[in-house]
Amino acid sequence: MSKRNSQASKTAAREKLRLERERQARRDKIKRQAIVAGSLVAVLAIAGGIGYAVVQNNKPSYWESLKDAKNVVAPANTTGTKGTTVVIGKDTAKKTLKLYEDPRCPICASFEQTVGSTVKKDLDDGKFNIQYVGATFIDNNSNGVGSKNALSALGAALNVSQDAFLEYKTALYSAKWHPDETTDKFKDDSYLIKVADTVPVLKNNTKFQDAVKKGTYDAWAMAMSKTFDDNKDSVTGTPSLIMDGKAVTGSDGKNAPMTVAEFNTAIQKAITS
Repeated sequence: MSKRNSQASKTAAREKLRLERERQARRDKIKRQAIVAGSLVAVLAIAGGIGYAVVQNNKPSYWESLKDAKNVVAPANTTGTKGTTVVIGKDTAKKTLKLYEDPRCPICASFEQTVGSTVKKDLDDGKFNIQYVGATFIDNNSNGVGSKNALSALGAALNVSQDAFLEYKTALYSAKWHPDETTDKFKDDSYLIKVADTVPVLKNNTKFQDAVKKGTYDAWAMAMSKTFDDNKDSVTGTPSLIMDGKAVTGSDGKNAPMTVAEFNTAIQKAITS
């Protein structure tokens, strides 16, 4: 090979190498720009997500927004302001037993499981009517919504009938279905409907189920809860029983009677006093 050809080959090789390095440099630059752009998008996305979360967290919750609702759909079988007076029983009964309960309350569940059938018998016998007052303070204590959601579902049952309401309330408080106080199972409509399917009149009842799913009586539940909060019986906990403005208590003179014997004694005294 001549010196001229050798030099030309070396020059061509160097030029080829230079061009390849320039192409690689351009590729590396583009890659770096893409990485920077991607990182910027990711940062903006995170910042946007945080911003959205902050906005959402600062918005009043759905249930809180219903506290002062003016258009309240009240269930059938109710009277009073926003339908918050719920009296169940015979018109001939001369006494009314106010029953304060929170759907998630574990002591209410114990009361219903132990004394509930006796209360129902006395109600059927006309010894007294029951004025039900629903509370939701356990939600406030645990940052949940189950008490409110279950109270709304009880409104849907009450709209069907008084018996449906009582039977559904019994089912919700039963040992099988009532959750631990720390477990907010009542927040799920599907669970509330599953419990309702154990009540013959509510089983596969599409009107009831639609009311639960659509939250038809959500505002009513909040209005009922406010009735508990503003009660004039000095009731702060559940279960609480009041007749003629006086607490109906067990042997300790402070809390609701938690046995059939205590309830019979206390209710007889309340009725005859």
